Amino acid sequence: MSNYSTLLFETKENIATVWLNRPGIHNSFNETMISELIECFKEINQMDNIRVVVLRGKGKSFCAGADLNWMKDVTKYTYEENYNESYRLSQCFYTIYTCIKPTIAVIHGAAIGGANGLLAACDIAFCDSETTFSLSEVKIGIIPACISPYVIKRVGEFGAKELMLTGRRIKGKEAETFRLVNRSLPTADMETHLKSVIDLLLTSGPEAMSHCKNLIFDVANTLDLDQALEKTAEKIAEIRISEEGQEGMKAFLEKRIPSWVKK
Repeated sequence: MSNYSTLLFETKENIATVWLNRPGIHNSFNETMISELIECFKEINQMDNIRVVVLRGKGKSFCAGADLNWMKDVTKYTYEENYNESYRLSQCFYTIYTCIKPTIAVIHGAAIGGANGLLAACDIAFCDSETTFSLSEVKIGIIPACISPYVIKRVGEFGAKELMLTGRRIKGKEAETFRLVNRSLPTADMETHLKSVIDLLLTSGPEAMSHCKNLIFDVANTLDLDQALEKTAEKIAEIRISEEGQEGMKAFLEKRIPSWVKK
C-alpha cells in the first residue's frame, strides 16, 4: 500500500480502515485527498486479504467538505480547468461506489457538502446521532453536481430536492429518516454496532459479495427489465458452478460452516 499525506490506511485481520487524515481542518478535501482516495480504493481492490472496507475521519469531524484554500484556487480556474478538477472528483466517488469489497462509512461530527458524496458512495453508512449534515452548495451559489448520483440513489428524487434546494442542516436521526444513512446511533453504541455488521459480512462468501455488488450495480444502473430477465439467470448459473458457490451450497446441505468463515 502506498504512503499517503491526507489519508491513514490501517488493516486488522481482513478489515481495512481508510481514515481521512486532515483533522486540523476537519478533514476537508482538496485535489491531493481526491487523488489519494482514488489510488487507495484501487489498491484495495487488488488486496485479496481485505474483505471489508471502513471509511471514517480522524479528529472532530468526518469531513467538512471542500478545503477553503482549494476553493480559492478553483475560483480562478477556466472552464476547462474546472471541468478537469470536477471530473476527478466524480472519479473519486465512482471509485468508492464501484469498490469490489463491501464498504461502510462511519460518520461523526459533520458531513458538509461533498462529504455527503463520500458517505453516499459507500454501501452502508452509520452516523453518530449528533452528526450535522448539510448539502450546502446552493448557499454559495453552486450545485452538488458530482455527488448527486449517489445522494439521489440514497434519498430519492424528492428527498434530494428538499436537502439540496434548502441546504438546511440536519442531525443524524433526520439523516436516517431521509435514508442518507442506514442508521443513526448514540456515540457509545457505534463501535459495537459496527463490529456486529462487519461480523455478519465476514460470514458471507467473499466472491459472492463482490458478485452481488456487481449484480446490484447492473440492475440499478445498466439493465432494463427485459435485459435483466436473461442477465440475472446467467449470473446465478455462473455462480452456482463456481468454486465458492459449490463450497457454500455443500456446506449448507452438509450442515457445516463454509471454508471462508473462521472457526
